[in-house]
Amino acid sequence: MKQTFNITGMTCAACSSAIEKKLNNLNGIESCQVNLLANNMVVEYKDISENDIIQAVEDVGYGASLPSDSKPTPSYDQLSQKIKKRFIYSALFTVPLFYIAMGHMMNWPLPSILMENALLNATLQLILTIPVLVLNREFFTHGFKALFKGNPNMDSLIAIGSSAAVLYGIYAIFKIAIGVQNHDMALVHEFIMDLYFETSAMILTLITLGKYLETKSKGKTSEAISKLVDLAPKTATVLRNHKEVVIPVEEVQLGDIVCVKPGQRVPVDGVITKGYTTIDESAITGESIPVEKSIHSKVVGATINKSGYFEFEATKVGEDTALSQIIKLVEEAANSKAPISKMADKVSSIFVPTVIVIALLATIIWLLLGKSLEFSLSIGIAVLVISCPCALGLATPTAIMVGTGKGAENGILIKSAEILETAGSIQAIVLDKTGTITEGKPKVTDVIVNENIKESEFYYIAYSLEKKSEHPLAQAVIQYLKDTEFKEIDFDNFKSISARGINAVLNDTQYFAGNLALLEENGIDTTKIRPAVEKFAKQGKTTLCFANQSEILGLIAVADVIKEDSIQAIQKLHEMGIETLMLTGDNKIIAEAVFKQLHLNNYVAEVFPEDKQNYIKKFQAEGKVVAMVGDGINDAPALVSANVGIAIGAGTDVAIESADIVLTRSSLWDVITTIELSKATLKNIKQNLFWALIYNSIGIPLAAGLFYGILGWKLNPMFGAFAMSFSSVSVVANALRLKNFKGAKPIMNVQNTKTLQIEGMSCGHCQARVEKALNAVDGVQATVDLASNSAVVTLSKEVANEILKKAVEDAGYEVVSIN
Repeated sequence: MKQTFNITGMTCAACSSAIEKKLNNLNGIESCQVNLLANNMVVEYKDISENDIIQAVEDVGYGASLPSDSKPTPSYDQLSQKIKKRFIYSALFTVPLFYIAMGHMMNWPLPSILMENALLNATLQLILTIPVLVLNREFFTHGFKALFKGNPNMDSLIAIGSSAAVLYGIYAIFKIAIGVQNHDMALVHEFIMDLYFETSAMILTLITLGKYLETKSKGKTSEAISKLVDLAPKTATVLRNHKEVVIPVEEVQLGDIVCVKPGQRVPVDGVITKGYTTIDESAITGESIPVEKSIHSKVVGATINKSGYFEFEATKVGEDTALSQIIKLVEEAANSKAPISKMADKVSSIFVPTVIVIALLATIIWLLLGKSLEFSLSIGIAVLVISCPCALGLATPTAIMVGTGKGAENGILIKSAEILETAGSIQAIVLDKTGTITEGKPKVTDVIVNENIKESEFYYIAYSLEKKSEHPLAQAVIQYLKDTEFKEIDFDNFKSISARGINAVLNDTQYFAGNLALLEENGIDTTKIRPAVEKFAKQGKTTLCFANQSEILGLIAVADVIKEDSIQAIQKLHEMGIETLMLTGDNKIIAEAVFKQLHLNNYVAEVFPEDKQNYIKKFQAEGKVVAMVGDGINDAPALVSANVGIAIGAGTDVAIESADIVLTRSSLWDVITTIELSKATLKNIKQNLFWALIYNSIGIPLAAGLFYGILGWKLNPMFGAFAMSFSSVSVVANALRLKNFKGAKPIMNVQNTKTLQIEGMSCGHCQARVEKALNAVDGVQATVDLASNSAVVTLSKEVANEILKKAVEDAGYEVVSIN
């Protein structure tokens, strides 16, 4: 069983480490991950009760509760405002305290009564310190509680340091009183200089300021989740007894008919039953272009209705909606731990006890070297307050939360921190073809009309014939011709011929639509169209031949076209040094056509689902980190087997459930963005860990007085407190830089024509060879000019320069430039 618990009382990495260590040692706990940033933990367990888990956390010195039993958790904004007030009130007492304590050293003007009466001066400092101690009592209650439980944390360091300063100050007041009573002004002067009340107050006030800045920054790291939550509409308009009724979105039930007006957000997921509109799905997919929707189209909660009124049947409500699932994925990823964080956890678990030992040793050593108690004590306090494990504990979760949130903004849903880290190490990618590289549905790519008939006549014959067919290729033709204006013909005796096509009768004339075999079986000469059909076949296209009983009317080539950005994505993957392999269940001719257009490293056709899984295992056996990108049910086993399973979001629920990463935009280019985001996040984590570790590596020796004998450097505990607070803020601020992440973008909407300068052509034969080579490239219409040694290509789709260059070079010539 898996359960999330809310945790109270955590302040640093030592806290989370202590809880994890305790729970992971309990019988029945399979795994426990504590998130310092979110103040919660995710526990997988069996044969142990939730109460036992809560009790174990309390035994360590912290509070735990189930989300359902917890009080509403204050937002980061509410928490930061609370800490801000505490800082302001603390500063109101600390500023005059500092002025009084340091005034005589800075020659600041002070009332004569304070200059002349040392006991009054010391007592007033104590009075001003007490409110600061009370205001910041959480440091003492949490710190000493954790210390007595044997799990000291950051609060323990602050509590010990501040208490030592105050206790020494009270001791000094007694000494001053004795000096006054005995008229021993030397004793009075000695201890009035070393009261340390201002040190205690300044430590608490500065750390509170740091906590305020840190909390403000933490709030920004979780903005992505907050924005997702805010996207959900609070109400929905449903039809009840044929009347529109506005209800809370939580009350929408499966099967309800929901009404959406222009400008409103779709409240839940469903299928349109009435109306036509365009919907802005950028909140879910990251795609800015509105999508047309009509009857039977799916709609997703939190998307925006841009134009018409429509009604839809609710098919997913509550936690089952796409938005709820996305929020859950992002939260789970933010709560998970990347492998790199294990190092920080190990360091944190021994960090605080080590610091306490160092502080004690430093104090004792300086006393043994003959330094005064106040000097030695200041050394010990400085070590305690500068040694903050917060920065170490925040280094990984802050970057992970910002990284996964940034991914969600770009339509990339990453299910765990481990996957976010692994994605940057991908060395090989296995790609499904249909729906991943290609659109996943056939489209008309070429039309050839017999010169003896009008184009419009051919179109209405083709449309009328295919309108009666249920075949997917027929639907592609209908979709292509749907906006053409013509009168539909009513054919008679319509027949569907298996594996051949269809035929029908008009005015006693037979008409045919299908493959070459259908025409040849009916005595129609196909000699003239055979070369075109064979050319289309080599390009992975299926040709529909249209004819009547006496002549060929025309050809329509249909193919599952390659997505607009797939070619650029494959090219970019190769530039990144990533090997690509396409596995498809389609026949070898179609697979080879796609392989050639994309310039993949390799391909395998006619494979079964288990074959895909085997190829992934083969890559892994070579020691490679492998990603699988797919969208179908047959891809699910391979998605699970891969180091990183990436599901194209338009695919099936099974594929999405099996994958580690979901690309909601169904764009192969988002694989590039995912890899770049992974690398950026990992780099950010390493930066955070470096600064956290280097800070402590320099700060602790400096505070311990290691450089005092050599360079005379001694760290004032007040500056130590400021530095400690700054370290945590700097780590969170560095993580927030990830919010500016912008991955590389494909070049879309390129020029329609390109000019190639070619060397090596010397005759008309050369000209014809180059022209033929270029025109064989899908989406290219080329004209070659021998006089200028150039070729002008007109593009009907995106074609990379490398593909044009390779086509010419394969023909035996050299491309000098492409403009």
